[in-house]
Amino acid sequence: MNQQTIPRFWLALLGAPLVASAADQGLLEGSTATLQARNYYFSRDYSDIVGANRQSKAEEWGQGFILTFKSGYTQGPVGVGIDALGTLGLKLDSSPDRVNTGLLPVTDDGRAADDYSRLGLTFKAKVSRTELKVGELQPNLPVLAFSDIRLLPPSYQGVSISSSEISGLTVQAGHLKTTSLRNEAGDEKMIAMLGHVPQRQADSDAFNYLGGDYSFNSSRTSVSLWHGQLKDIYAQDFIGFKHSQPMGDWVLGANLGYYDASEDGSEMLGKIDNQAFFSLLSAKRGGHTFYVGYQAMYGDSAFPRVFANVTPLGNEVPTYEFAYTDERSWQARYDYDFAAMGVPGLTTTVRYITGDNVNTGAGFEGKDRERDLDIGYAFQNGFLSGLGVRVRNVMARSNYRSDIDENRLILSYTWKLL
Repeated sequence: MNQQTIPRFWLALLGAPLVASAADQGLLEGSTATLQARNYYFSRDYSDIVGANRQSKAEEWGQGFILTFKSGYTQGPVGVGIDALGTLGLKLDSSPDRVNTGLLPVTDDGRAADDYSRLGLTFKAKVSRTELKVGELQPNLPVLAFSDIRLLPPSYQGVSISSSEISGLTVQAGHLKTTSLRNEAGDEKMIAMLGHVPQRQADSDAFNYLGGDYSFNSSRTSVSLWHGQLKDIYAQDFIGFKHSQPMGDWVLGANLGYYDASEDGSEMLGKIDNQAFFSLLSAKRGGHTFYVGYQAMYGDSAFPRVFANVTPLGNEVPTYEFAYTDERSWQARYDYDFAAMGVPGLTTTVRYITGDNVNTGAGFEGKDRERDLDIGYAFQNGFLSGLGVRVRNVMARSNYRSDIDENRLILSYTWKLL
């Protein structure tokens, strides 16, 4: 693992704005910079261990800092600029018998590292409404969703292009060569997950994507078409549809999607055959939002994705994915925004998902279920204004994978520097 020391990290961090200020003055126009402090406690108890890993509990506490700098563009027909992403993670509590939460790196002696840090630069150029980026990237796509669900966000290294020349249409393409995982400082080749199982026996040095989203009907309706390829492992196509429809005091919503995946190139993981359909319907009135979702896996394989990402599947959550071979799952969810009762900043989510029909390969039908409770509060005024607190409690049960009791406590505060 290519870790940087804390002094080197902060020296590089302080030097990044100096590079921008020495360039054309247009670079500073429209520039933004934020620093987020994120305090993260994560605990998972495995009450019924299934699989090779016999660790009964993962529990760690960390402090993270995320600096985001985005420059403006030089003047002229072709504008150029530079972005910077700096991250620093510090260990507050861990032990060898409680590692692997995804918050902190694990060293060769089985202990969590005291700190890890990274500075990534992105060079960008813009013509009209078309933008080219080279360097540190954080794409958020149906075939490669941005999964900022631990202490520090992941990133990728490569090149991307995005164009919005046609009103309502955004087209994107990219070639990614490596990734910096959520709990690592260096660059790694990418591996796949099938369902919930990381496939560490094969890695790839290229993820390629091409796709677009088109919104119309006053932006109430959108359609998406995407292709992603984890070179020599799998290729995946996606088609999606979203719609929002006001009806009196209610707003009805629909989010539908279909994935089709197969093996790619030299087939380093062998044959892959997965088709996935999801639907998530919603109804919102005042502070209340009700959801119901259905998700189905078809084919001979579990749903493939790049490790360790979650996906936009309707019934996938950060604990269980409900995306194993042949799985069918249903979701019921209720959100409430207490701003409707005069308490802005306070939100809650309760969700229940149940799945069955899983082809476990062990001669029995797999079943799983999960209950989630999330409570969040963002302080609106006073000296704590801008502080966000989120509590998450999960109970997940299965007859073919480990049961999980999970708790998370996340505090975050963001300073606007520019």
